[in-house]
Amino acid sequence: MLPGVGYITLMSSTVIKNSDFQLITEFVQPDAKKRLSLGSALAGAGAFNVYRNTLGQLILDPVKAVPASEAWIHERPKALASVRRGMEQSAKGEVHDLGDFTQYTQD
Repeated sequence: MLPGVGYITLMSSTVIKNSDFQLITEFVQPDAKKRLSLGSALAGAGAFNVYRNTLGQLILDPVKAVPASEAWIHERPKALASVRRGMEQSAKGEVHDLGDFTQYTQD
């Protein structure tokens, strides 16, 4: 854990959500093209937002891409809140059977 590290907010989103950092490698040097090999430190991650502060410290924040056809839900906070509320209600068993809607489907 890094002492004195709290939540850091950039561009209206919290970047550091957990200050429990662990040292992975102690002395990594970039190659001639300024590349670093991070190996297993990147397990399971595909893309990152990269942040740098005035001291040159870097934060890699893992991100996932959202298909353009699904992006609308993330751009409309009320719609996203409604979907989340529905998921919570469903998980609690708060469901109502509205019957069969197959008559409204198209073949």
